[in-house]
Order: sequence, then structure tokens, then C-alpha cells
Amino acid sequence: MAHILDNPIYNALTTNHRIFSEGDESVKYYHREVASFAGMKTNSESDFKKLHTMMPDKGVFIVFSPDALKIPNYWNLIKEIAMFQFVYERDEAPELKNEVNINELDQQHVDEMIALVELTKPGPFLSKTINLSNYTGVFENKQLVAMAGHRFHPSNYIEVSAVCAHPDFLGKGYAYAVIREQIKRILEKSQIPFLHVRQDNVAAVKLYEKLGFRIRIEMKAHVLAK
Repeated sequence: MAHILDNPIYNALTTNHRIFSEGDESVKYYHREVASFAGMKTNSESDFKKLHTMMPDKGVFIVFSPDALKIPNYWNLIKEIAMFQFVYERDEAPELKNEVNINELDQQHVDEMIALVELTKPGPFLSKTINLSNYTGVFENKQLVAMAGHRFHPSNYIEVSAVCAHPDFLGKGYAYAVIREQIKRILEKSQIPFLHVRQDNVAAVKLYEKLGFRIRIEMKAHVLAK
């Protein structure tokens, strides 16, 4: 039997993220201002065709799969990204290494958040991505220098996402602190933290392992356009 995290986007959109969902029983995608992700029940030819028909604009859909997908030729495969899917294996949040002031982020911070994401490239962040909740950050001299939040929420798993730290402020433990805060909040909800990271992001992989995450499976992100 397939694990729920083998198809995290579809399973999020059919469980805790139904409020953000468009589509039908077999093909779903996030509201376009929230996220560019789509999930299909079986990733079949008919699912791909239906998703192509549903696409409401000239943007992209990002589809996750642990397997190599046969992309129909009416899609333009812009990029394929090799990732690791990590799951947190401990019962408690990691130790707080040093005191870092964690701030709640809300709609007034979105422009700064988008700017930090564009600088550091952790993954897409749109005008209403913040609605996925629990975004926190670190400010230095009134500048947002690190952040993280929640993204996919399939069943009892919550993904840590938008993890980024400004390159001018590395080495201060800010990334560790914002990830730890996310882990803490997820565990307090009696949920299980998980995340995705590019396989070539060696520094991030080492940090996640240090925090207590372990690789569950290899995953691919397919960036598709019409």
C-alpha cells in the first residue's frame, strides 16, 4: 500500500488543504495565488490531460512524484528537480542552540518574504502563500533575514517549507532557529514534520539531518507549462 507521503500534494488537497483546493476527485491544484502545486490521484495519462484542460492561466504547475513520470507531449517540461523527502523522527524539538528572537510573520511582511525567497530560491512563494500558516522569521536591524513556515498538510503530516536565510547573515544560527520553531509547533499539534530539499543542497541536507530529520524517499519535482 502506498504511503501518504508518496503523493503529498494530492493527499494534502484531499485532506487538510481542501479549503485551498481546485479541481475534481482525481486532479487537484492549489488556488493560484496560494501555490503553483498540483496533485493527481494516479498520475495517469487521463489525469495529465485533465490537469492540462483545467489549467486556468499561462503559468506553471509543479507536480511531485517518487517515480519517473511519462510527461505527455502537450505539456512543456520546463524543469525536473531531484529532491530528498525528509521526515522528522524524534518526539521532541531539537535543543535550542542560542537565543534567537522568533517573530510571527503576517500579510504586512509578504513583500519582504517574497524578496527573501527570490534571493535565496528555496521554492515558490506567492502573494497568498502565507495563508498556509505559521510563518515565522528573524529580523536584524528591521530587515527580514530568515524565515520558514508550513506548506503541505496531508493527514497527520505537516511540511516545513520556505526555509531561507539571507546570505549576508549566515553562521548566526537563524536557519536552525526558524526550522526548530516549525518542528516545535508541528509536534505541539501532535503532527509529524516533514520537508523536501534539493539533493544538490548539501548544506541544507546536513542541517536537516543535524536537526533530527531522516531521508524517507527520493522525490522529483516536475515543473510543467502548457
